[in-house]
Amino acid sequence: MKVVLFDLDGTLIRAGGAGRRALNLAVERLHGVKDACSEISLAGRTDLANFRSVLRGALGRPPTEAEARRIEEAYLERLPAEVRSAVRRKAYELVPGVARLLKALGRKSGVLLGLGTGNVRPGALIKLRPSGLLRHFPFGGFGCDGYTRVSLLRAAVRRAAALSGSRIRPERVFVIGDTEKDVRAGKAAGYRTGAVTAGFGAAAAIREARPELIAPDFRDPRPWLRWIDGRPSGSSSRSPA
Repeated sequence: MKVVLFDLDGTLIRAGGAGRRALNLAVERLHGVKDACSEISLAGRTDLANFRSVLRGALGRPPTEAEARRIEEAYLERLPAEVRSAVRRKAYELVPGVARLLKALGRKSGVLLGLGTGNVRPGALIKLRPSGLLRHFPFGGFGCDGYTRVSLLRAAVRRAAALSGSRIRPERVFVIGDTEKDVRAGKAAGYRTGAVTAGFGAAAAIREARPELIAPDFRDPRPWLRWIDGRPSGSSSRSPA
């Protein structure tokens, strides 16, 4: 059994800044601080870490657990409206080629597709629902599974093992993301790693993290399918980014 874990923001979809706006509005509503996310990079981190980082900046001190929970609740209350707004503005879009790749992978026996995203699970479902891709992902690891990306990736693999009824060997897990943090977390967990440069990560930083496969996006699914199948690519798997 092989497991392919996809990051969400910048890898599957681009939600037009819906998450950042929802978090900004949540902090403003509860603490009166505007644009709390303006100086903070949210990409490649978990929501649990982001909520606390944003609150620390807004409050000038570490937040309490109760404050962090309230921000999460306020964020999830606001997020659906922000995602709908992004869809109306045509700012919500799929990363090119991803639907075709998922369809091809879904036809393969012995391959399980899952999410490996820093979004808390309810937020991931809200963001992904308009894409039509949710049906491809029966399980995942989420930002509510821990503060680090390694912990959520391992949680996803545990769920894949439970779903399949078989042990999943680390070398048969493929992590696909759009930042160097995705790549480093996958490597730290002992998994295979690939990355697209069409998302939120800097191409130079992604290259420095040295994933096995780099591509601009998924418009050409063949390198991705060869990589997951374990077939030679006929050329270097590290395509120009």
